[in-house]
Amino acid sequence: MFTSNLFAELSEFISPGMMQGYIVLMVLLVMGGTILDMVHKKSAQYFFENAKKAKKSAKRSVSGGEKATIAATVLMNEVLTSGEFSNPKRRLSHLLTMYGFIIFVVTTAIMIFGYPTPATPTPALLPQLWHIGALMLAAGGYWFWFCIRVDVAAEGLTWFRFERADLFILSLLATSTFALIWSFTGGGLSIFFALFILSSTVLFGGVYFSKFAHMFFKPAAAHQKKITRADGSRENLPPDYDLTDPEVQQKFPDVPMYMGKNPPKMGLCIKAESANHY
Repeated sequence: MFTSNLFAELSEFISPGMMQGYIVLMVLLVMGGTILDMVHKKSAQYFFENAKKAKKSAKRSVSGGEKATIAATVLMNEVLTSGEFSNPKRRLSHLLTMYGFIIFVVTTAIMIFGYPTPATPTPALLPQLWHIGALMLAAGGYWFWFCIRVDVAAEGLTWFRFERADLFILSLLATSTFALIWSFTGGGLSIFFALFILSSTVLFGGVYFSKFAHMFFKPAAAHQKKITRADGSRENLPPDYDLTDPEVQQKFPDVPMYMGKNPPKMGLCIKAESANHY
């Protein structure tokens, strides 16, 4: 079961061309939904206008090599390892979900396009990776939904509270769950295959209504933020001052008056105590 290409077996009932056409349609839906999201929210316009404004406030020019280094840092930290999450549980949940989704989607496409029928034997590794990806996706997603997003102890919220932004994670969970059930029940045409297709259609077709498009803006925003720090514009925010520096205290004479000559570090107070008030 874990070494057989379920999509090749399905070709007995559904032509490979239809399955391949479905994959192409989902890609087009993601592209179209992302573009509509950009137009509606004017996120791309805001991004470029903000970058132009920051460039005018820059105190130094950033070389091409420095930009490449920053891009590599963003790729390694924000994209590949999700280093922006300081909470290790949230980070692990995100990594499981992200890499599970990538493995699941890529192996699905490879099996449908590269090995569409039983006449072209599928390497056993591909179906195994497909199942591993679906399991990682489900584990990370359910962990996020029940243990991280809904923190009853800290926020007094219930797990069955739904918002429009939850469309992405719920359709993602439904896709992986029904895919696994479809596999465990033998594949072929069944109600679980229909639910698998329905949930994946909602996932990729609902980009405009969900946070799916967020994954495309996140690396670009992180890169731009690092650029503004490198060129000194800092998005027009004030610099980080060392409040114990005599020059800073002279510039802001009310600091020693209210906080003493050696003020404590005031950042990240949210980490001072675990939220547990219910």
